Amino acid sequence: MSTWTEAQIPDLHGCVAVVTGANTGIGFETARALAEHGATVVLACRNADRARAAADRITASVPDARVDTELLDLAMLGSVRTAAAALRDRYDHIDLLINNAGVTGLRGVTGDGFENQFGINHLGHFAFTGLLLDRVIAAPAGRVVTVSSLGHRMGRIDPADPAAAGGNTYGKSKLANLLFTYALDRRLSGSPARALAAHPGGADTDVARYSPVPVRVLNRALTRALGRTPAMGALPTLRAAADPDAAGGEFYGPSGLFEVRGYPAVVEPAAPARDRQRQDRLWEVSEELTGVRYPELHVADQLG
Repeated sequence: MSTWTEAQIPDLHGCVAVVTGANTGIGFETARALAEHGATVVLACRNADRARAAADRITASVPDARVDTELLDLAMLGSVRTAAAALRDRYDHIDLLINNAGVTGLRGVTGDGFENQFGINHLGHFAFTGLLLDRVIAAPAGRVVTVSSLGHRMGRIDPADPAAAGGNTYGKSKLANLLFTYALDRRLSGSPARALAAHPGGADTDVARYSPVPVRVLNRALTRALGRTPAMGALPTLRAAADPDAAGGEFYGPSGLFEVRGYPAVVEPAAPARDRQRQDRLWEVSEELTGVRYPELHVADQLG
């Protein structure tokens, strides 16, 4: 069994990494590890105070770390545009764009009227990536890594109406993350950039903070019993982002039983994630809903 760890992250001096939702949990551990290996890391977070506190925690343990923050509320497309514009002004290239932020169990709608989980987990990241994609392509070997979940296996997306309400909305949003990744990687063919995905398996984080109390308690008890710390949960994301041998279109998750625990390896998604029709239809609808049109890129003919 592969035992890829943080120790195998290469020297990242000169690299710029943007991590959404980086003030806590897997996002924080991802940002910390990248900073420890020399990257300039931007913590793109909804709460400015928590982002600065997280940045201080990283610099306290890594005194020479280069850590920046940016206010980003994925539930507000106006905030997404403002954050992307600020980052475009600050950086002429972005080597790693890590779409990590996510919510589960959060009812209601975003500021733009989208179901919260689909709007934040997918549409917000779709828009953010599109607005920064030229900066990723400008890097020598840029990567977009989107964090999905085992929950994608419970998601259903109707190709005729990908944004339709109903069903397992969290699973739907996490399936959308994968459909987006495969569609994006096809569009990046011929450029130096690639798109990959990851899932943490089980991890002791506060992602379920909006879920009912019994769900939160059970999740915390199980993940702690399995020894799935946020640092372990971040390893699939870090491998997708930093392993020189990782290839576009790969999906990383724990290599153990049921992909709940273990060290990161390439894993296979549920069959609907590979459906080219769903990928392309979701892409079309996502552009319509967000108003973000991606730059014209070569679209490979192979299946996603």
